[in-house]
Amino acid sequence: MKLLTVTLLLLSLSNAFAAPVPQELSPADIQRLGERMYRDGILPNGEVMKAFVSDDVPVDGTAFTCVSCHLRSGLGSVEGEVVTTPTNGRILYEERKSFIKGSEFVPSISNYAKYLPVRPAYTDETLATLIAAGVDPTGRSVLKVMPRYELEDRDMAIMIAYLKTLSDELPPGVSEKEIKFATVIVEGTDPVAVESMVLPLQFSVDRKNSLAKAAKSNDRVARMGYNMLGDLHSYTFTLSRWVLKGTSDTWRAQLEAYYAKEPVFALLGGISPGTWEPVHRFCEEHRLPSLFPIVDEPVISASDWYTQYLSRGIRLEGESAARYLHGMVDLIKGRAIVQVSRDSRRGRALADGFRTIWTETGHPPVIDITLPAGEPLTVEKLRQIVVKDRPAVLVVWDDASLIKALSGLVEQADRPSMIIASGTFLGEALWTVPESLRAALYLTYPYRLPEDEKRFDISARKVLAGKNPNKYDSVIIRQAYIAQEVLGQALMMMRGEYYRDFLLDTIGMMEDMHYPLYERVSFGPGQRYASKGCFIVQVGKGDKPQLEKRSEWVIQ
Repeated sequence: MKLLTVTLLLLSLSNAFAAPVPQELSPADIQRLGERMYRDGILPNGEVMKAFVSDDVPVDGTAFTCVSCHLRSGLGSVEGEVVTTPTNGRILYEERKSFIKGSEFVPSISNYAKYLPVRPAYTDETLATLIAAGVDPTGRSVLKVMPRYELEDRDMAIMIAYLKTLSDELPPGVSEKEIKFATVIVEGTDPVAVESMVLPLQFSVDRKNSLAKAAKSNDRVARMGYNMLGDLHSYTFTLSRWVLKGTSDTWRAQLEAYYAKEPVFALLGGISPGTWEPVHRFCEEHRLPSLFPIVDEPVISASDWYTQYLSRGIRLEGESAARYLHGMVDLIKGRAIVQVSRDSRRGRALADGFRTIWTETGHPPVIDITLPAGEPLTVEKLRQIVVKDRPAVLVVWDDASLIKALSGLVEQADRPSMIIASGTFLGEALWTVPESLRAALYLTYPYRLPEDEKRFDISARKVLAGKNPNKYDSVIIRQAYIAQEVLGQALMMMRGEYYRDFLLDTIGMMEDMHYPLYERVSFGPGQRYASKGCFIVQVGKGDKPQLEKRSEWVIQ
């Protein structure tokens, strides 16, 4: 009986579906309405799509959206040997074989293709049957892995029309043999920081272009490059510098002018001593990927998509300190936490990160004390705070000047047993912390420990060949190195499908990576921050101390 019902349903669908795209809808309307169905599971009339799993179990379509498996680009996902097939019209409406033509001997592509079952090209009717009944053009049922959706003909027509637009035309900045990138530099940034950011990016671009040039004149190089990279081996890259001048409220117009003159596929790196918000918003509105700008204050958002940051910035250290203390709350026993923060961009970010997580984890508010810009932090000031509030933990977010004040405080008999500060705010001065202060002072440290970093540094230092490393910022060199490495791996995994959303989809599919600087770089679908952890450390004993871990990698 069940087989008869399914057969009748298939016959009904194949004979009945011929609904044209509604004439009253513009291409922009179809894009907007179809995108909402695909990404959010919401019908054009605003109602939730109805879906069924395990043959006939009704579920909320917002919980089983197309994008959750087929990704924003519609080009599918790969996890080990589990492949979710592309669902964009350009590929659906072509016959699928067990190989991708032209890439039969490219391991990264041929290994992917062999997991895809062969099938004839879809038509509008057979695609409607797949969506509504879970049966592909060969008659195979896909209901075990794919929900079926209950759609009216009009809604089905909109969905199919939208799928035909997904990853259909090459995006700006990509031609058949060239991919254009740009990096954004805010005027006023330390020139050493700028060159430290640009050097690894330009190194990567030059290396790629050297391969493309060699492949044109050397058949052996061409074959080797093709077997590793597919058609990517012959592409050339460009990297433009977009320099933003003046106040941040003028940056948007400058970005628009740069983009109009030379559209690019993605922004790579970038650097600013202050805000990045205007660049972030520009990328969101133009759907332009931006990979790993070097900024202390990334835009924190749970929904924005197009900018990926190295971490949550300086705020991450404040958040990590709060999570660390949350794990030892029994030792605090309800006593006060006092947070002293400098009224500066860095101090405010640290304090807000700590305050937010501490409150979210169910604790009473901290006692906040703000140090005005320019007012020195003295031992007398700290002594007054301790006498008045008697905190279990004193959190101090200030620069290296705090070392002298804290050194005087720890000589007091009633000092707090634990003091927390920012390792990056102290900078190189953390190595000057006196022995008398080291036992009480705990530092947030968002990087791999220096003694563990040596073996990872080798790869990043290759970009400095023939150059004096002392003329560059070693942290920024490594941050930019990560950006170009992640980009390179993603492009190799993209199977020649150079679409913006697929770039970010692909990065989201990458396994954990171990690069210089950060303990772990990892992604997941929709994640925007590559490094999510931070150590709590103390300065060890002796004249040449090492940092000693007091926590594992505190994950946000």
